[in-house]
Amino acid sequence: MSCHSGLGPELTVAQVLKVFLPEYLDRYSLPAHHLKVLRRLARCRSGALGWTVWQCQQCHRTHWRPHGCGDRHCPSCQHQRSLQWLERQREALLPVRYFHWVFTLPAALRAVVLQNPAALYRLLFESASATLLQFGQERFHAELGITAILHTWGQNLMNHPHLHCLVTGGGLTAQNSWAGPQQARWLFPVRAVATMFQGKFCAALLQLHSTGKLQFHGDLLALQAPGAFTQLLQQLRAGSWVVFAKGSVVGPDSVLDYLGRYTHRVVMSNGRLRSIDPHQGTVAFSYKDYADASALKVMTLSGAEFIRRLQLHLLPPGFTKIRHYGLLGNNRRHLRVPLARDALQTSPLRFSPKPIDRPVTSKLPPLSCPHCQGNDLRCIGRVERSGKVSLFACALMALAAPDYADSS
Repeated sequence: MSCHSGLGPELTVAQVLKVFLPEYLDRYSLPAHHLKVLRRLARCRSGALGWTVWQCQQCHRTHWRPHGCGDRHCPSCQHQRSLQWLERQREALLPVRYFHWVFTLPAALRAVVLQNPAALYRLLFESASATLLQFGQERFHAELGITAILHTWGQNLMNHPHLHCLVTGGGLTAQNSWAGPQQARWLFPVRAVATMFQGKFCAALLQLHSTGKLQFHGDLLALQAPGAFTQLLQQLRAGSWVVFAKGSVVGPDSVLDYLGRYTHRVVMSNGRLRSIDPHQGTVAFSYKDYADASALKVMTLSGAEFIRRLQLHLLPPGFTKIRHYGLLGNNRRHLRVPLARDALQTSPLRFSPKPIDRPVTSKLPPLSCPHCQGNDLRCIGRVERSGKVSLFACALMALAAPDYADSS
């Protein structure tokens, strides 16, 4: 019988790891980085990382909130980070139509990617962005703006590396004017973009191999030999690579909402978890079956298999999964974006958003008191994971038995 094992009304990834990770670590050896991340996720909002003490200024009662882990793989912590990141991006948004492109690596490369994640994820970014920028120069003689976001998973948690790119509808020319498509349906021919992307990636992949920058072990050991690797390249060049143009969005708030769906998404959200059964050793979660008209189904895995699939998507240490290119590049946007805005003032491609009635939801929701639901809260102290107490108000000394409220 499936259950939540008394872990609370909302099942989280942290709770699943708390149940199954100890046995998993007894059975398998993990890279040091994976071990560090999984242990951090398991402790998120459990109290093991410390607490913050809050006092409501309306009812004057206190409550304790456990610290989050802050890890970028954690579904409980990424929502707030996403909202903060989106607010920072608002300053660089341009009043034009944006186009959404998705670049997917072929299945024949997935095992190679898992053994060389940093090198091949970086190559995916470089090949896709270079392709789009080259098309922008050839078609419009202009520099596009690109925001690229790496995802490595499919709905079933298996390895499926692909890149989401949000691209400005046009770009800035050498004369500081704006040039772009005269219609709103498409930016570039999809097949032509896919062919160029395929060529750039395969050429760079061969260069990595010839300079000894790829590693192969286990079942892939034979690929160290030039002949075997040449056969893999021939297979990659012979097939059709999947590049998908998903249409366009307009207006600053629409673009922010659209970005928010992809930027800080993680492999498994808490909302997809359905149940765990510690006695049977299983985890159940929902997923979309795109082969069956996107029907929502439930998949049940063993706890060990669930953790193994999570491991597939732990990014290399320090790897940046959101990158900007062209006129949105971090080292030049402060100069290029103002020039683009000036150019768009007189451009027929400028988009003038209509007023919207719905509230803008990109700001952080306020904390609320679990006793009276008031929003006027004051942080009066912290307890670090080491046990060190930091008092911000003398009122903390008068606390009796505290009321514990999980903020997850």
